[in-house]
Amino acid sequence: MTLSLKPLKLTGIALIVLISVFVSACKKDNNTSDVATNYVDYYLYINEPSNIALNAVGGWIYVPAGTKGIIVYRRSQSEFTALERNCTFDPNAPCSLVKVLSGISSVDSCCNSRFSIFDGSVINGPATQPLYQYHTTFDGATLRIFN
Repeated sequence: MTLSLKPLKLTGIALIVLISVFVSACKKDNNTSDVATNYVDYYLYINEPSNIALNAVGGWIYVPAGTKGIIVYRRSQSEFTALERNCTFDPNAPCSLVKVLSGISSVDSCCNSRFSIFDGSVINGPATQPLYQYHTTFDGATLRIFN
């Protein structure tokens, strides 16, 4: 039994599709959810004077943990949101740092993407991915932030 290999004939459309697949596989996508996150297992004691802003619903503070810091926001008496401050548009840019603007939104000063501090969702881009959200548990006095 002999195998004969025939030359592969590609039509113009098939060739264009094949080339576009290879090119798109190599293209950098700045809108990525692959924000580098460090291991986090952080305990925050709500009653400490430095955390007084978290005593009221809608209060927020910055925490020195994660990759570029964490925004902790009190959603209700028993719920908190912990968001990575590293912007998802270009997380490797040195200026990619999200800061809280008001009680409802935050902005990255590098690309000007705006995010909700309630859940990290994008308010306006160029970012298309939400901020990385850490897990939280709360026992009434201690907030645990972890991934």
